[in-house]
Amino acid sequence: MSRKTYTLISAFVLRRLDYCNAVLASLQKVTIAPPQRAQNAATRLILRLATHDHVTAALRHLHWLPVQYRITYKLRSLIHLIHIYKAPSYLADIVTPTASVSSRGWLWSSSSSRYEQPRMRLKFGQRCFSYAAPAAWKSSTAITAATHLH
Repeated sequence: MSRKTYTLISAFVLRRLDYCNAVLASLQKVTIAPPQRAQNAATRLILRLATHDHVTAALRHLHWLPVQYRITYKLRSLIHLIHIYKAPSYLADIVTPTASVSSRGWLWSSSSSRYEQPRMRLKFGQRCFSYAAPAAWKSSTAITAATHLH
């Protein structure tokens, strides 16, 4: 692996994959396939793999998440920043903590770090930040709770 190639790919390709990738939340796999192919090509270039070599192990070797998981990671990172009051106010204003919903103040979840997912009538609406970020956060807290139980 060439360090210069890694640095260039990281600077030009990965930064483009990560830039505003939260808008790709809840998209079909066919839509996420082009950025994933770009990441796979970058992996092959860095590690000098053949065109038809599998890249799953290579992605692990480089400590890179596949594009779908990069999107989820970005959403969880943004909601974490909101949770610790380090996010810009325009992001914090988009999501609603469960504790601030008056009809849910008596619930156990109101004292936790949960965020409301607004009801969406269309599947398209589930791609907006106010829905996708709390959904990603909720799935991460469920994973954390499950790992603490075992």
